[in-house]
Amino acid sequence: MTSNRHDPAHAPDPEEWLALDKQERLDRVRAYHIRTGINLPNVQVHATLHAIVENQIALGDETPVRNKARQLMAQGLDRHEAIHAIASVLVKHISTVVHDPSAADDVNQRYYAALSRLNARKWLRPG
Repeated sequence: MTSNRHDPAHAPDPEEWLALDKQERLDRVRAYHIRTGINLPNVQVHATLHAIVENQIALGDETPVRNKARQLMAQGLDRHEAIHAIASVLVKHISTVVHDPSAADDVNQRYYAALSRLNARKWLRPG
């Protein structure tokens, strides 16, 4: 990568990001949050969700995530907020599958359907 630092405000080059091993991606995301002094209850879980969303964005048109991130930014979120909004859908989806194994049928389609309902207004709405 052109830099060994991650900054969620700026998209990493997709090929370079995906060429990194998984641990390096996690380390870079975790280091960003520590470096910027963002206090998190569990930096490892947070970094994992961030990295998953970055991976999905880097896959381009293979998933709807890159387009959803662009849509959220067009609606006023910065890139970091868009990653958090997408990650919130992802974590709800994971929780559903963990608690209801039958929800694992068509797992990606359920996630993508939930993403399609996400917008900046919903993300910013309190509660």
